[in-house]
Amino acid sequence: MKLARTKFASIARSTALVTAVALIPATTAGFAQVDGRVGPEFAKLFATYQQIKANYVEEVDDETLIRGAIDGMLASLDPHSGYLDGSDLQRLETMIDGNYSGLGLSVIMDDGAVKIISPFRGSPADKAGIKAGDYITHLDGELIYGGDLDEAVSRMRGPAGTSIRLTVFRSGRDEPFDVTVTRGVIELEPVTHSLADGNIGVIAVNEFSRDVGSDVFKAWQAIRKEATGRVNGLVLDLRSNPGGSLDEAVALSDLFLEEGRIVSQRGRARGETIYYDSESVFRGAIASDLPVVVLIDAGSASASEIVAGALQDHRRAVIMGQQSFGKGSVQTLLALGRDSALKLTTARYYTPAGKSVQEGGITPDIKVPQLSDPDYEKRAKFQLRESDLRGHLVNELALEDKALEADKLDDPRFQLTSAELKEQGVEDFQLHYALETLRRTKTSTVARRD
Repeated sequence: MKLARTKFASIARSTALVTAVALIPATTAGFAQVDGRVGPEFAKLFATYQQIKANYVEEVDDETLIRGAIDGMLASLDPHSGYLDGSDLQRLETMIDGNYSGLGLSVIMDDGAVKIISPFRGSPADKAGIKAGDYITHLDGELIYGGDLDEAVSRMRGPAGTSIRLTVFRSGRDEPFDVTVTRGVIELEPVTHSLADGNIGVIAVNEFSRDVGSDVFKAWQAIRKEATGRVNGLVLDLRSNPGGSLDEAVALSDLFLEEGRIVSQRGRARGETIYYDSESVFRGAIASDLPVVVLIDAGSASASEIVAGALQDHRRAVIMGQQSFGKGSVQTLLALGRDSALKLTTARYYTPAGKSVQEGGITPDIKVPQLSDPDYEKRAKFQLRESDLRGHLVNELALEDKALEADKLDDPRFQLTSAELKEQGVEDFQLHYALETLRRTKTSTVARRD
């Protein structure tokens, strides 16, 4: 979501990532082994520290200066590396556990403004009508532009049942507007399911927290029990899923695959090149004789892209929707002590066909715009992807801008307005299109393409 074609300047501390859950300790010996060639640079750093301590207009404590130096080093790397301590580390741990409190938002700092990557489905923010791409400019009437992201996030958290007023700027609207959201201490449902007309199953994966693979398997079993006769197709909805655990992305992919590679990660350090294959988590495959559609959009990132890429490369599913976010890197938590850690980008991941999704994302087999969103065309102009983040890792294939913009071209097949769709009772056009496609697909053709 690009505002006046500017690049985004802040660290993306959102859940749009693939996170290694284990904490890897950084030893004292490791800290001590400093290449002698960087000595002069460290001398500059120490001299700067001394000058600030001696001459700055106000006294500055050591903790503030050291934290600032650490943040500056990490900000020079890529948007997803960062320093975590206290509440920051706790938030990441609760993300992996799937337990959330507050509003249920995935956010980044965009040139001084808090920008929403996506509201989690079913969260208080989602129910209040907050959308991906919205900017939050005020909290309870107080301007937060130019402030600290962690401080803004902390203020949005609070006891369940209390409310906070958000002032929101939305692309396509002339004036900001206020939304009052009631906080909740909730456990988001990472996996939900339903049975659509024609015995078509729908499984929505909202985040990749712990046990998502097992939860999807349970949802599939429930759909089979609820169906009146044979299940005729399956939609796996990964839209607005910002990612999470790499292990759970592998587990979910393994549910649908009986052989072959799922994903590989390749890093510079020893031990960071790892290959993940099918049949390593679940034996056999679910829905093996059914056509499968995977829905993605610009909010589908990291772990979502691993699943979509694996099923696409193995021709196990038709990918439908819009170009995904394009986050093809792996972050590892490196412990610095009992209550602090580095979240450091340590590897890139690749689909089974050897494709890096960094910057470019996953390209749908069938591109379907979300026409039921009345603000779709206006918001699409400002859609945020990995390639918009300042300092993002560059794809080794040197993707051209026109390749990243191709999904924004008009398609003569999709000309209905949101008002016309509403009259027809269609509230979610992408899901409607996927279901209609499956209803027209004979089971014997499945979703495999030669």
